Amino acid sequence: METITYTYFCCYNNAFHAELSGAMRTIEVAHSKNWNSLWLELDSTLVVNGFKSNSEVPWMLRNRWNNCKYLLSNMNFYVSYVYREGNQCANSLASLGLSAIHLTFWNQIPPFISTSVIQNKIGWPIYRFVNY
Repeated sequence: METITYTYFCCYNNAFHAELSGAMRTIEVAHSKNWNSLWLELDSTLVVNGFKSNSEVPWMLRNRWNNCKYLLSNMNFYVSYVYREGNQCANSLASLGLSAIHLTFWNQIPPFISTSVIQNKIGWPIYRFVNY
């Protein structure tokens, strides 16, 4: 399995800033790979709302955000909200990203999420338990 690693690390002011930056980086990578369709499933309602209203986006990210919105104008794009438990693959990758100092791309499914990918593909339900 080929893994491509790029040095890319930045300190974030808060979780929203980090999640929004991650969404923007995803859009930039999709564009650089000439992908015509992109579906982002996010567990942040703030970031999902950012796609509906630019007023949610902090001014320090607004220029990059506007560039990403322009890139999306040439793609089939869909954004949706999902509970964190609803996308175990993304949750596992995000956990890895918390301690990562490099931006890494895999050309195949990384072994540590292969079980989650299979469960997602065959439609196994994911439950969210809450206490009332």
